[in-house]
Amino acid sequence: MHILITGGTGLLGRQLCKALLTDGHELTVLSRNAASVPVKCGSGVHAITALNEWDSGKTFDAVINLAGEPIVDDRWTAHRKQTLWDSRVSLTKELVRHIVAAEYKPKVLLSGSAVGYYGNRNDVALDERENAGEDFPAQLCKAWEHAASAAEQVGVRVCLLRTGLVLSNNGGLLGSMLLPFKLGLGTRLGDGAQWMSWVHIDDYIEILLRLLRDAQTNGAYNMTAPQPSTNAQFTATLAKVLHRPALLWVPAILLKWAMGERACLLIEGQKVLPSKISAIGYQFQFSNLSDALRNLLCE
Repeated sequence: MHILITGGTGLLGRQLCKALLTDGHELTVLSRNAASVPVKCGSGVHAITALNEWDSGKTFDAVINLAGEPIVDDRWTAHRKQTLWDSRVSLTKELVRHIVAAEYKPKVLLSGSAVGYYGNRNDVALDERENAGEDFPAQLCKAWEHAASAAEQVGVRVCLLRTGLVLSNNGGLLGSMLLPFKLGLGTRLGDGAQWMSWVHIDDYIEILLRLLRDAQTNGAYNMTAPQPSTNAQFTATLAKVLHRPALLWVPAILLKWAMGERACLLIEGQKVLPSKISAIGYQFQFSNLSDALRNLLCE
């Protein structure tokens, strides 16, 4: 297949491109820096710098939409919220407009979302049937999904990827946590009771490939392992794997003072279960957090 990928130079996109190239697919990546695409995504990967380079006669068999500015990096000013909205919702709307206009339409659109869709639900177990929450991340995800789902009106199969915390040894969450933990400064956040719904990057990529190939799949999928952990459990497990203590904690009030509204990403959470992924028969390689961390950090 010829596949168009947005967000292809990010953590998930780079790993995905590697897997798709191994399978023999032709790839085109949307990136502001076209010269970086072959370096980050693989030799032979094409690059476009704007969606208007997709003219109506160009054929893509599938579109994978992983674009989005990092949500936790900067304080949520009005300007930052608009940037986050534009990089997800506005871009997806533009992408769907090109899908609708294409003479030869892709068969499938796999489009990013996040478990933040559900908002803060404390200890409630959440599958794909639950409604969206009310906070900013939830409403952002809801609008993002709505924009992608519009492609169904022209017969394109749409899968929405409600992604949890992706564990990788090439950056992301673990990349930001490893140094302090290795120094014995591992820290529990708030009371540690908030849920962290995580997924090993190998499982994430395999699930995405399954959704790409399986014409019977559609709608939202929780891209998370079947055994979510609380922040306290995650902290203790990571410290144990690294053979370091983790005795520190940061009060929630301090995180709110330092981070403002976006502190909700650290002190609130979702206990998300991958019900639809299990229903299609996918067998997780890493369902246990300790096994996932040992694979990434010790092997």
